[in-house]
Amino acid sequence: MQTKARQSLTIIDSNRRGHRAIHQSVTINYMKRDVEFLYELGALRHMQRQWTRFHLPNVANNSEHLFRVTWTALILAEREGKKYSAEKIIKMALVHDIAESRTGDVDYIARQYVQRNEEKAIHDMLAGTSLRDEFLAIWKDYETRTSLEAKLVKDADILYVDLELQEQASMGHTLPENWSAQRKHVGTKLFTKAARDLQKEIWSTNPHGWHIDSPDNRLNGGDWKD
Repeated sequence: MQTKARQSLTIIDSNRRGHRAIHQSVTINYMKRDVEFLYELGALRHMQRQWTRFHLPNVANNSEHLFRVTWTALILAEREGKKYSAEKIIKMALVHDIAESRTGDVDYIARQYVQRNEEKAIHDMLAGTSLRDEFLAIWKDYETRTSLEAKLVKDADILYVDLELQEQASMGHTLPENWSAQRKHVGTKLFTKAARDLQKEIWSTNPHGWHIDSPDNRLNGGDWKD
């Protein structure tokens, strides 16, 4: 793998008249850019989702969001029963929201007022890295929702909110109840049957069931069992 080379970069320039692509030939230190990219990804764990301002202080950060979306998308893919690429799903889920490192996250109120340039953000983040070409293509696929994998990852992204709300409800927050009609409406936008089925299961499943009902905890299967 080469460490330095001249490369033609496409830079997305933003101004009040819109966006334009500028092509420049620059010398890129690939290894340095790879390491810088890894540091920037690490910083995602310090970025909270904006809906913490709705009195939900324990909402997962951006890194945690990417982690669970990845696993959710893989589960949806298996349940949907169609041929899919697990590798593509994992890569797409990992990249789908990393542009928020530069644009920030917006909730359903802020989105009505804020214009974010995620295309410029993802181009700038990946510029000069070893992963640029592959992951730009994967990110664009996700944004257009053309492939099955893109639909599955988007569905997982939507279901993430339902999982989070159920957890918040278990901590006594009332917002999940107030959002119940909203979540049913959002559910109509899901692409796959697997996602629609899983959303119903999320609503009916106790977030603490995995340990309370486990046959392997101390009470059900250990030294506390009668």
